[in-house]
Amino acid sequence: MTNTTPASQLGDMPPAEFRRFGHQLVDWIADFFERIDSVPVATSMQPGELRSQLPQAAPFMGESMEAVLSDIDRLIMPAMTHWNHPANFAYFNSSGSSPGILGEMLSAAFNVNCMTWQSCPAGTELEQVALDWLRQLLGLPCDMWGIVYDTASSASMHAIAAAREHVAGLNVREEGMCGRPDVPRLRLYASEQAHMSIDKGALTCGIGLRGVRKIPLDDSFRMRPERLQQAISEDRNEGWLPFCVVATVGTTSTTAIDPVPEIASICRREGIWLHVDAAHGGIAAIDPGMRHVLDGCEQADSIVVNPHKWMFVPIDLSAFYTRRPDVLKRAFSLVPDYLKSEHDSKVENYMEYGVALGRRFRALKLWFVLRYFGAGGLARRIREHLRLAGMFAGWIDGHQEFERLAPVPLTTVCFRAHPKGIDADERLNNINDRLMNAVNASGSMFITQTKLDGTTVLRLVVSHLRTEEANVRAAWQLLQDKLNEVMAVR
Repeated sequence: MTNTTPASQLGDMPPAEFRRFGHQLVDWIADFFERIDSVPVATSMQPGELRSQLPQAAPFMGESMEAVLSDIDRLIMPAMTHWNHPANFAYFNSSGSSPGILGEMLSAAFNVNCMTWQSCPAGTELEQVALDWLRQLLGLPCDMWGIVYDTASSASMHAIAAAREHVAGLNVREEGMCGRPDVPRLRLYASEQAHMSIDKGALTCGIGLRGVRKIPLDDSFRMRPERLQQAISEDRNEGWLPFCVVATVGTTSTTAIDPVPEIASICRREGIWLHVDAAHGGIAAIDPGMRHVLDGCEQADSIVVNPHKWMFVPIDLSAFYTRRPDVLKRAFSLVPDYLKSEHDSKVENYMEYGVALGRRFRALKLWFVLRYFGAGGLARRIREHLRLAGMFAGWIDGHQEFERLAPVPLTTVCFRAHPKGIDADERLNNINDRLMNAVNASGSMFITQTKLDGTTVLRLVVSHLRTEEANVRAAWQLLQDKLNEVMAVR
């Protein structure tokens, strides 16, 4: 068959050509997953190296798909950090499962805009059903109403906006916040380990960084409820208006779980909106034995969990639930005449519950994953990750030259190398920085670090769909080997 390029025809790629390259690409993806253990986890490229190999402008004449696909291997693969790699233990890993990828493919083919029910009834109603299935798996109450956003950062920003809208007499929707002497300074509370997206949400909603008060932690890096209560009382006396508390289930650095029941009691007593950021940790509740991680969340005004983190849905998909959808809708609903329909009084138009008008058919890939793995299959995989993390933590605890620096409530192990006879913090930080760099440079695994009380802490996260015990054992051996190499260089 003669290959034609887009410049030599009108319309789309011919169906026969699409079928040929579609099959080729699916085969490439399947082969990639079969051999993924053999490729480096992270790239050794330097900044700007890929860009220097690419043309400075788009081609005038269209190129063949053969040329495009060949450049995946030649140019793109060498510059990849592979989030689908079983030895990627960094960040909170997002592994895209095969059923999720198929759902993403179909969503792209449909290319619908799920802004209103009328714009795609399947998009709206499948989102409602899939989110309710997930709500049940998490053990959340039936009065929790759900919507899909792109990421937890967006979801938490919407929660902060709803909390602001919920303040009686503030009337921000009509009057805004600027230049109003009648509006007191609003105060938002979060732990010292809360995700940076909470600060960004406060910036976006006009609260400002000075409006965010960080609450101190206990020895397990959890928010201290008594200090929260103290802060609220102090702020009220000084003229601030406390309006929102953000608790975290699975903090980014250590996966600490804030004491949500106690925090919820304070919020209820003080009349303050409670949002729970359970983006990573909340997914653990799919395992019935881990349902306790969401204790108290039934009292929250809103909560976010990310199926694209520990539930194997390709990025991005964030599930947001609230007991007060009316407040969220009041904060964002604007319906121009050209988007009204005869069905509006009987249906949900998700565009009214957020900043975005255009909405991808994200629920499709969530539905694929829920149906393919099932509740039991997801729970078994989560339990296995918990087992592997516990095994790795035990190795750290039993080794004379490593130490664990935080509890392991989920599957993130925070640790550092601590060779005998070396106790100076600066030197230990240097050793661990070098150890992390040496491990990552090997291409055999990928980890990241954080800081706890000024101490460099290495993080190993077991949450990847393809991670097996052999990968964790290999990671442990590599850490020991690289520590020996680091200590041999004076």
